[in-house]
Order: sequence, then structure tokens, then C-alpha cells
Amino acid sequence: MRTDIQFTPPARAIIVAGAVALVITLMKTAAPILSPLLLAIFIAVVATPALRWMRRKGVPKWGALAVIGFVLLDVGSLLALVTTGALEGFRDSFPSYQERFMLLSQQMGGWLETAGIGNSQEAIPDLLNPDKVMGTVRLLLSNASGILATGFMVLLTVIFILLEAPSLPTKLRVAFKMSREGEARLGRLLAAVNRYMQIKTLTSAATGLCVWLWLWLLGIDFAALWGVIGFLFNFVPVVGNLLMMVPAVLLALVQTDIPTTLLVVVGYLVINTVIGNVIEPRAMGRGVGISTLAVFIALIFWGWLFGLVGMFLAVPLTTALITALDASPHTRPLAIMLGPALKESDLAVTPDAATARESADATSSTGSDDRPAPEA
Repeated sequence: MRTDIQFTPPARAIIVAGAVALVITLMKTAAPILSPLLLAIFIAVVATPALRWMRRKGVPKWGALAVIGFVLLDVGSLLALVTTGALEGFRDSFPSYQERFMLLSQQMGGWLETAGIGNSQEAIPDLLNPDKVMGTVRLLLSNASGILATGFMVLLTVIFILLEAPSLPTKLRVAFKMSREGEARLGRLLAAVNRYMQIKTLTSAATGLCVWLWLWLLGIDFAALWGVIGFLFNFVPVVGNLLMMVPAVLLALVQTDIPTTLLVVVGYLVINTVIGNVIEPRAMGRGVGISTLAVFIALIFWGWLFGLVGMFLAVPLTTALITALDASPHTRPLAIMLGPALKESDLAVTPDAATARESADATSSTGSDDRPAPEA
């Protein structure tokens, strides 16, 4: 005799919380594997429209994949050569900066003590320790071969994902018996992520180019390195625009004088304001539908879970999470809380409409789609 076990709402909440904690723990343990895989997936999503365009023009699949692989390899190799070359030059030139760096940190500590902040004379040199900077540079150079190997594996994973991309929708439809609404939801997710990643890549490239040009005109050393850092950190939401300017401003302070350093700061502020607050929002339109608070929390969470890759992909990962939460009426309140601010038109939802929407979701979740499964 079958007996269904009934759980109270608190018991169900505890079970769900335990399951979520277990999944997060497993993801944290598998982060060294999941991080390159996630990066490859999002690169493949961005490259898929180019693959489809070349296929429509009559280019064979192997030819289109070869073109995409060559472009990705060329761009990655260029960034790697510029970065490693600039880091080696910075390592060789650092002793000439170190004396002035220590002098400036001591002067800053004395100025802060004069302003009433105690123990600044000892704290500032410890905080701005040149040995820590050199340790970071040596660590990056020593791990350059491992980073390049990981990048090559990501490239291979992108190629294999693109190879399977044409048959993937059919496989998903047959394997999970996806309804029309589920397919439409997945299509909207891929379109939103694709648009975000494409626009973000273009604006990041523009940011890096403008940073490099401005610092080169001001005569700041290793302008190409700071341009690459600007390109990468522009992907990091909320704090990326501030973090990218810190190393260049410190170097300008050590290498040049106060007026030039102020010009560097003004240049960064103008570039980030024009591109990040004017051009990018207009290109994004309504964006990807995430609240500002959710973006900040997502930056912390995904950064803790997957490191730098999680910080770079915080917005698309959160978009996928919101789409998954919105698929069920039980988790839709969480999706609404993570989404953007609601307008008056969004609040004017009648009870009948809400009931109809929940009924449609319940019907689709039972697999009531009567379409015949396509042949594999």
C-alpha cells in the first residue's frame, strides 16, 4: 500500500535549503573544472550567430569553425603577448620605481597623520608594499604557461560546442520533452545573453582602446598593459570601472607628477562615463532585466564561487538563474525580486490573468505538449 509523505512548509523549506547548499558546495569543489567550461559556453553563445551567418552564405561547417577558431586564437594570442611582454617590462623597470614609491607612501602617511588619522605613517607603507606588487607580477609570469594551456582548452571546448550547436535544440526537445513555452523561454535567454555579451565585448574593446590611447598620449609606461586591464575589467559589473584605474593611477603617481596623475584620473572618469553610462545603456536598451542590487550580490556570489571567471560572467549567469526561477510559479517570486524595478503597467495584473498564467505553467510542466517528437 502506497502512502504519500506530507511535509509541512517549514520542513519543505529546510529540505530545499539543504539541497541548494549541497549543490553550491559541489559547484565550489568543481570550480576548477566548471570555470573554464562556463567561459567556453558563453564564448560559444557569442560565436554562434557568426557560425550561422557563414553557414547561410554557403560556407562549409569545417570552414566556418576554422575561421572562428583562427579568430579566437589570434585574439587570445595577441592579448597574451601584450600582457606577458608588458609584465616582463614592468618587472625589469620596477626597481627604478620602488624608491619613489616608498617615498610617496611615507609622505602620504605623514599627511594623513597631520589630518588626524593615527598610525598612518606605518600603515600606508605596509598597505602599499612594493614586495606584494612584485610577488603578484612574478606569480602571473610563472603561471603564464598554465594560463595559456587553460585558454587553449577553452578554445577546443568552444569548437566542440559549436560543432554540436545545430543539433542541440532537437536533443533538448526530445530529451526533456520541452514545451513550446519552454523553447521560447530558452530562446529568449540565449538571445539576451548573446546580445549582452556582444555589446559588452564591443564596449570593453572601446574602453581598452581609449585607455591605451590616452595613457600613451600622456607618456605613461606600459599603456598597452593598462588597456588590456581596462578591456578585461570592463566586464566586471559595478566595481570594474574603478578597479581598472587603480594600477595606472599609482604608476602615474610614481612616474610623473600630480597634474599628470589628475589627467589620468580625469581620462578614466570620462571614458567610463561616456562608454559605461551613455553608450552602453543605449545599446543595451532595457538590458538583461536584473536589478542593481541583484547585480552587486551576484558579483560577490559568483566571484566567490568561480573566481575571476565568475566576476566576468556574473550578469549572464544571473540572467540564466532568473530565467530558471521564472519557469515555475513556486519560484517566480524570487525571479521578480531579482528582476528590474516594476512599472505601473506591470503592477496592473488582474487576478484572472495571474490565475491563467499559473494554469498555463502547470499545464506545460505536466508535459501536455501533443506535438510528435522529431526524428533524431
